[in-house]
Amino acid sequence: MVLALTSAFALSQAFRTIASIMAPPLQAEFHLGAQALGLFAGAFHFAFGAMQLLMGIAMDLHGVRRTVLAAFPVAIAGAALSALATSYGMLVAGQVLIGMGCAPAFLVCTVFIARHLPADRFAAVSGLALGLGGIGMLLTGTPLAWLIEASSWRMGFWALGALAALAWALIYRLVHEPPALPDAAQGRGKPPRETLPQAIAKFGALFLLPHTLGIVLLAGVGYASFISLRGLWLGPMLMQREGFSLVQSGHAALAMSLASLLGPPLFGWLDPGPTHRRRWIVGFTLLLAGLFLVLAVGHGSVVDVGVPIAIGLLSGYMVLQYADVRSAYPPALTGRAMAVFTMAMFLGVAAMQWLTGVIASVAPAYGLAPFTAVLGSIAAWLVAGALAFTVLPGPARGLPAARP
Repeated sequence: MVLALTSAFALSQAFRTIASIMAPPLQAEFHLGAQALGLFAGAFHFAFGAMQLLMGIAMDLHGVRRTVLAAFPVAIAGAALSALATSYGMLVAGQVLIGMGCAPAFLVCTVFIARHLPADRFAAVSGLALGLGGIGMLLTGTPLAWLIEASSWRMGFWALGALAALAWALIYRLVHEPPALPDAAQGRGKPPRETLPQAIAKFGALFLLPHTLGIVLLAGVGYASFISLRGLWLGPMLMQREGFSLVQSGHAALAMSLASLLGPPLFGWLDPGPTHRRRWIVGFTLLLAGLFLVLAVGHGSVVDVGVPIAIGLLSGYMVLQYADVRSAYPPALTGRAMAVFTMAMFLGVAAMQWLTGVIASVAPAYGLAPFTAVLGSIAAWLVAGALAFTVLPGPARGLPAARP
């Protein structure tokens, strides 16, 4: 059942990283500048992030299976609209629909794992799910580049839409929801069904807990840095800096994606536990910032290909953030906490992709190379996120998590 749910997450990963390979043909056909391209890429993530609270409520009230089966057809419709697009507005609308439909894709995996597997297996199993879900990014490397060169960017959307329909069918056929483990309801079995106002009130109460702000601020920059590079700027950077062809850029994107598959299972296995986990998260965030800084000032194909591969591998440490959220809130609030965390991640992606598009557009006026400005800005945001996570209050350890 986890594998079936992960298939939808894999397609979500594919949809969110198409801009890096589709950017050149879309720019040529619709005459898009860097800022318009950033808005196109960010539209998916804005819709995805904005829907997280609603998806968390839906999972609490109606369950994982019903939520993903109801939402995912919207993504399939968005892929069809994108394939038929005759204007930039239709492209952006298609991205919004895809983002809405994919909104529960990974959240259902983490909530299902948290509810139905023991807590000490959460980091390892969710890391494995993250790694397997990353297979979707392989599709938007060399395979998508080949398909676009052989046909058109429209066929790329049709192909991903067909695979999304297959993932929906797998979930419909294979997934059911077994009774929650006793610790998922603190020894009381299945909790009473909440009303919608009660569910919304508990979401609001999460933001009143002092440790939520630090978690949210770091969540807004960590995954966003990886996706902004892999899903938007990697292809244009290699084609403009190094003169790579579309397929050669696809090879580099494929290598980065392969590295990103290895990271989550590795860091899930290495998880140091709650005592040292937050220190690891801060340390790896700063290391990631350093790699972006090297990429910003570096030159040559070795740097421009090798550093993204290293970033892909290192990005797996973000599974530790999921484990941190899992341990920072009471089990009854796991779904809501994961929804807030995921919302922060993807609104952060939307903001970063849009802002980096603006930065790339204005950088030449200040005598800066666009990609240097973009990558340097990402490094600065990562440092700021790590600082907020360190300075702001953290959750109490060794005690039951506070109840809103």
